[in-house]
Amino acid sequence: MNIFEQGLSRYLTPGQRDALGRVLVGIAGAGGIGSNVAQCLVRTGVMRLRIVDFDTVDPSNLNRQFYFIDQTGKPKVIALKENLLRVNPCLDVDAIAERVDRENALRLFGGCDLIVEALDIATERMSLVSSAVSAGIPVLAVSGIAGWGDSDSIRIRRLQSGCTVIGDCTSDISAAPPLAPRVALAAAKIADEVIAAVLDRQGNA
Repeated sequence: MNIFEQGLSRYLTPGQRDALGRVLVGIAGAGGIGSNVAQCLVRTGVMRLRIVDFDTVDPSNLNRQFYFIDQTGKPKVIALKENLLRVNPCLDVDAIAERVDRENALRLFGGCDLIVEALDIATERMSLVSSAVSAGIPVLAVSGIAGWGDSDSIRIRRLQSGCTVIGDCTSDISAAPPLAPRVALAAAKIADEVIAAVLDRQGNA
């Protein structure tokens, strides 16, 4: 048990830490939502992540994403893995630099216990959610996190399909900027949903 895990043991039981350590969470997209969800999950004891993104860190990402100035130009999945390992060096992070589409979604995320959909392009988002639902893998997605204020509008909607949607379902970055507070709030809500799913299941086992 490393120093991070020693600290975490103050708040979670051995059974809870074991449950969080075994779950495999897939994260599609390592931008504002994906990178912050990953950070929240790791800080809560999740040990196994599969992160997929084809993009690189850009200066315009730094206002809301879990990256730093000296990582500009790096593949996001590599930079994010570096940052997560600084939190807990014992993580198992599968960092895949690839674009998600309908043909590869299940290949990339097959075997995951849950999937976080944090993609920017609508067609890619729909392809991943459809593939996950068809495969019976719970998926958490975002819709509407742009702008500022009215943070209570970022709500959780659990659909019968097995998909959970977090956001206000109306705001769009084409009309309002993506800023750290609402992005981080939505990411934290997604991470909390993942943690609840794992620990509630562990408590009922």
